[in-house]
Amino acid sequence: MTLLTHKHRTIEAAIAAIPHGASIMVGGFGSPGTPFALIDELLAQGQHDLTLIKNDANEPGIGIGKLIEAGRVTRLVTSHVGLNRRAIDAMNRGELDVTLVPQGLLAEKIRSAGAGHHAFLTDIGQGTEIAAERREIELDGRVWGIEPALYADFALVHAERADRYGNLIYRATASNFNPLMAMAADTVIAQAYRVDEPGRLAPEAIHTPCAFVSQVVRVDPATAEQGRRAHVG
Repeated sequence: MTLLTHKHRTIEAAIAAIPHGASIMVGGFGSPGTPFALIDELLAQGQHDLTLIKNDANEPGIGIGKLIEAGRVTRLVTSHVGLNRRAIDAMNRGELDVTLVPQGLLAEKIRSAGAGHHAFLTDIGQGTEIAAERREIELDGRVWGIEPALYADFALVHAERADRYGNLIYRATASNFNPLMAMAADTVIAQAYRVDEPGRLAPEAIHTPCAFVSQVVRVDPATAEQGRRAHVG
């Protein structure tokens, strides 16, 4: 039997485990659910040549927009960059390699990785540039594209509450990509506004069990404007 361990860490120690060149999933849909404090610490520590996987590129000067503007991101896998003109400029200059994936496919690629599937079958985008490099198979009289799952070295996620074992509870729309990403990365670092002692969270209220979480960091939503934005939703 494996004993549960306390996973509460300082933000500095948690982010220091991320090396240069890492692939990192970042939770959030716009501002809700985005782990702003973890992103800011990543910016402060200077890791570079990063591959980021996030639903969007945030806005200029916010969230992963800061990492992109600082030249820390080599590749971005995302659904859209339309709200971040600086990310678009970097893409057009060839400074940022952007892979655009339709939102539903992005979510399913991440979910499949977390479920232990290497790929899944889909007809979404068949006959378009979305499926240009897909392998195909014929099954039950139809042609299906083989879409690979999407994994990462790390995932940075935002939760409303946690306990010291790493069980997580999300609030409202902040759940978005966070539960999926917490299952699809080798190392999961979660920020939470409150970190309780084990046993304080009702088992039926837990969204991400501690088995998927490597480290938990407590952050104060009142310390930064981004933190307050993340608290909404």
